[in-house]
Amino acid sequence: MRSLARFEVLGNELALVWGDGAESYIPLERLRRCCPCAACQGEPDALGRVVRPLAEIGARGFDLVSVNVVGGYALQLGWGDGHTSGIFAFDLLRRLGAGT
Repeated sequence: MRSLARFEVLGNELALVWGDGAESYIPLERLRRCCPCAACQGEPDALGRVVRPLAEIGARGFDLVSVNVVGGYALQLGWGDGHTSGIFAFDLLRRLGAGT
C-alpha cells in the first residue's frame, strides 16, 4: 500500500509527496474528470452493466476547496460546486500522477 507524506494545492494542480519520496502533480481538471464516485463513473446494475451517467460539472467545478484524509488509504476531495462524494485511493492518485 502507498503512503502519502503530504499534499498541497499549487496553482491548478494537486501536489503529492509520497512516503518513498516520489512526487506527483495532478491537474485539478484531470482529478475532477476522473472522480471515481458512482455519480460520475456509474455503478453496475443487477446484470453487471455499467451505464456511465452524464456528469455535469458546475460553475467552480474545478476549484478544489477541501481535501480530507480518509483512513490511511485515500483522499476525499471537495469541489467549489459542492461535489464531495469522490474518494480517491492513494493507488489511483499515484496512477493519475503518472499520467495513466
